[in-house]
Amino acid sequence: MVGESLPNVYVLDHPYAQMVLTRLRDKSTGQIEFRKGLVKLGRLIGFEIARHLPVSRKFVTTPLEVEAEGVEIPDIDNIVLITVLRAAMPLAEGLLKIFPTARQGVVSARRVEETYTGGMDFEIELTYLRIPRLNGSEIVIIADPMLATGSTMLKVVEEVYKVGKPKRLMFATVISTKQGISRVHTVYPEIEIFTVAIDEKLNERGFIVPGLGDAGDRAFG
Repeated sequence: MVGESLPNVYVLDHPYAQMVLTRLRDKSTGQIEFRKGLVKLGRLIGFEIARHLPVSRKFVTTPLEVEAEGVEIPDIDNIVLITVLRAAMPLAEGLLKIFPTARQGVVSARRVEETYTGGMDFEIELTYLRIPRLNGSEIVIIADPMLATGSTMLKVVEEVYKVGKPKRLMFATVISTKQGISRVHTVYPEIEIFTVAIDEKLNERGFIVPGLGDAGDRAFG
């Protein structure tokens, strides 16, 4: 996995992940296949996140009464998964395949496109918010398919830090932009970003280009 030479950024360069992403980009891909593709990428991102968690040695006894050395991931049960509604629901479903004991939070966030005048700053409207209380031992993963301008993610992080500061904070995204990454890291350099691609630019509406369109609309019709 290559980090595009950006600190705390991890890009899934696995051929299978890139194949799934290619199908998601295709405008002819239908609603069901698109939604299933997001689930697949969520699972793959979950595997990569797990690879970046500390492991410890563990000894078990096999059915043959032989001791075998293995590993465990101590933080596997300290995950808090926050889903940005609605687009991230399939992505979060895939992440939960890897972190089934995760506590979950949800944030309903909407970019207010009616007032957008260009640039990197969208007004973000939060209509529902439910985040578990944090005690400092958690690894928080915020799932949202697109990290475009960074406005939504910055707003969600602000809300997360109101309930506590986790041990680590991560983004799980499908497509990011360098502009969005830079903006987030200017404020929160500690955030680790896991993504499947970093696209070149934003258009005049603040959408990622080439991107894959509106992930929520394509996943849910």
